[in-house]
Amino acid sequence: MEAAIASPTADRIAFDDFLKVDIRIGRVLRAERFPEARKPAFKLTIDFGPDIGVKRSSAQITRHYTLDQLIGRKVAAVVNFPPRQIGPFMSEVLTLGFPDADGEVVLVGVDRDAVVGGRLF
Repeated sequence: MEAAIASPTADRIAFDDFLKVDIRIGRVLRAERFPEARKPAFKLTIDFGPDIGVKRSSAQITRHYTLDQLIGRKVAAVVNFPPRQIGPFMSEVLTLGFPDADGEVVLVGVDRDAVVGGRLF
């Protein structure tokens, strides 16, 4: 199944283009069901520290995570995309993950205690 999930490498970009994408680590403060979403999803409230603040995100992560497992978890997110309306909910950041063998989202994580608000480099 991995071959079905894998995709060709994207076109090469300049390092300056990579720097335009602001990926930060945040801590999930609150996780709620999102029954109005077309695909099963949760609404997340994520703290990115004093410079960015608290932001909200819709995440299709219901297969591998429960609401209780998400509280306090550190997640990576793109914080400089424009907000996106998803049904009645305004998603302010894009929470990041990779597909498992079935195409379900597995959250990006860190293996040490990274600082909330820290930027990916």
